Amino acid sequence: MPNNKNSLGDAQQVLPLVRTEPIQERSAARVDALLDAAAEVVDEIGFDRLTTAMVAERAGASIGTVYRYFPDRIVLLQALRDRAIDRYRDAIVERIAADSPANWVDAVDSAIDAFVSMFRTERGFRIIRFADAERGPLSPAEPPRVGFFSLRFADILSAEYVLPTAKDLQFHLEIVVELVDSLVNRAFLVDTAGDERFIAEARVVVRRYLDARYGENEA
Repeated sequence: MPNNKNSLGDAQQVLPLVRTEPIQERSAARVDALLDAAAEVVDEIGFDRLTTAMVAERAGASIGTVYRYFPDRIVLLQALRDRAIDRYRDAIVERIAADSPANWVDAVDSAIDAFVSMFRTERGFRIIRFADAERGPLSPAEPPRVGFFSLRFADILSAEYVLPTAKDLQFHLEIVVELVDSLVNRAFLVDTAGDERFIAEARVVVRRYLDARYGENEA
């Protein structure tokens, strides 16, 4: 089942400022319903083929309602991706709290668990492969968002652990994110339950990479 406990908060992040709270709540619910519909379409045919008309039909809404909140499919996909990343962040925090890892390198393993779990339970989670929202600016006036995911990951870890002070820590975490992203996505490419061979290798590769950079004593 998808994780809907933060659905109102998720949707409100993509809503424009509105005048009254009841209107805001109704709008948030509509946005979340549209994103849920988009997630279902992504699971069925992938994000490359998704159209706003498909989302409107799946949500039982008019195309005008979709355009009211999302002027085009790119904005819609970016909103769905942002929601997925926010939910993944919450899942990491919950998993770390449940696992109580001894150090930050072990916490990375907990994050891999959360990543795999999201693929299995969060509809449309493959949207995180939609690269425009992370690897490039949303418009010429906005700064590039390269490393955005790894920066948030570093923030989560630093809130819970004393991390090494190396100035290139974020870069190393970005490598970790790329490794896990590639291998875990490959695990779910054909097998909807996730090919455990690729998931296991993701853990081995990441552990060896971090040990080589920081050593077990520093982690």
